[in-house]
Amino acid sequence: MQTKLDIILVLDFGGQYCHLISSRIREHNIYTELVSHNISPEEIEFLKEKFNIKGLILSGGYTSIYEQNAPKINSIILESDIPILGLCYGHQVLAQAFKGKVEPVTYEEYGITYVTVDKPVGVLEGLNKEEKVWMKHSDTVYSLPDTFEVLAHTNTCPVAAFMHKNKRVYGLQWCPESIHTEKGNHMFYNFIFNVCECEANWKMEEDTIEKMVQKLKTEVGNEKAIIGLSGGIDSSVATVIAAKALNEKLTAVYVDHGFMREGETEAIQETFSKFKINFVVVQAKERFIKNLAGITEPEQKRKIIGEEFIRVFEEEAIKSGAQYLIQGTIYPDIIESGASKNSGNIKSHHNVGGLPEKIEFKKILEPLRDLYKDEVRKVAKILELPNELINRQPFPGPGLAVRIIGPLTEEKIRIVKRSDKIVRDEIDNTILAKTLWQYFTVVTDTKATGVKNDTRLYGYVVVIRAVKSREAMSASFARISYDVLEKISARITNEIPEVTHVVYDITHKPPATIEWE
Repeated sequence: MQTKLDIILVLDFGGQYCHLISSRIREHNIYTELVSHNISPEEIEFLKEKFNIKGLILSGGYTSIYEQNAPKINSIILESDIPILGLCYGHQVLAQAFKGKVEPVTYEEYGITYVTVDKPVGVLEGLNKEEKVWMKHSDTVYSLPDTFEVLAHTNTCPVAAFMHKNKRVYGLQWCPESIHTEKGNHMFYNFIFNVCECEANWKMEEDTIEKMVQKLKTEVGNEKAIIGLSGGIDSSVATVIAAKALNEKLTAVYVDHGFMREGETEAIQETFSKFKINFVVVQAKERFIKNLAGITEPEQKRKIIGEEFIRVFEEEAIKSGAQYLIQGTIYPDIIESGASKNSGNIKSHHNVGGLPEKIEFKKILEPLRDLYKDEVRKVAKILELPNELINRQPFPGPGLAVRIIGPLTEEKIRIVKRSDKIVRDEIDNTILAKTLWQYFTVVTDTKATGVKNDTRLYGYVVVIRAVKSREAMSASFARISYDVLEKISARITNEIPEVTHVVYDITHKPPATIEWE
């Protein structure tokens, strides 16, 4: 008889990091499932037939707890003996449910904060007196009933962490799932193993791939499909999975829209010519640039690019007789496009929020939609994809078009391609390349005075962006040495006549995004 898996249920209150919490739990080889914030006791009992439910985590949310129709928890669940951990909005939900005092703050805490740990017990066991955490909240817990104990505070948040004296109920006002919370993983470990007493009896195996393959087989049936192949890790993994499922019924379409990195198209053609798939390259530079002429608003750019991709795919589908479109969409693409019921829209990814309303396909299929980038890489290793694909840094579907601020001109496209190549060349020659998530340049719409050949020149300002991340939902700017930055800057200004200034972006995500547009 198969042993039931231990499981932590993550209650979705609409926070951007909701799935990131699940990802952090999985890293400890504990299975998780995302469920509605208002899951009923009956639904929990039903899940108990399949799993050992060891704990509940209440996610953050992007609303105020006092907004109309703000999501709440089913109060009956709080009467159970299942351990509960509330994070950010979930922290406030628990406090309010137990008759604590939750009110709007005078000054919002958003970003890196230093919290004072008053009692390092339970979830906070093993922490120092002061810890670096990531906060984002407009409401604060000010007090709790006598049945609770305050575990931590900040200058503006008197109850930054709490625990119930008699129940295994904890609340943290910060986000342990964010990479900016230095000991966030340790906090999860405490909750999973010390509080919930879980057994690490789950890991991603080949059956994960088999399930995706079988699902695609069922969805497509006897018909045909095409897949958008950009050459990035997401679309590459999706292509291999789709090829396993559909074989000759699949056509992979690579669209060269004119915004690819220098040498990218040639490299992708060489890589995928080795695979046993129908591989089509569509040269579409002129139509993309024509439709984007004069467009400056980022969301409009993404929507135009998204629609044009679909139109190209539709044309190729007619040629091959395909009824379905498969995409390498992953979860950060979906959540940042506001696809979750209670989540906000950060930016419309070209293959999610950027899609046109009318699409000539029976359905769009997304086999990787529940995975994070690090999980996609794990799948890629199981599939034995080439290392150059597995380790390739992420590249946005709209390509360099979202790394050009303002109108897209031939001059700016030329600058961004050349400057991007210089950054990649220099960083790839250092040990930094193995530690960074992404590194690239952005051509701004700002010009500044410079001097070249003893002559005044009014040229472009180019930004270098390099970040460290684990899953793209949050990121830290990379602390690149001045020697490397100096060499990059010198090459960009020397080799690209139109550039007079090079600057380095030192902003985390959040508040920034990794890409500029």
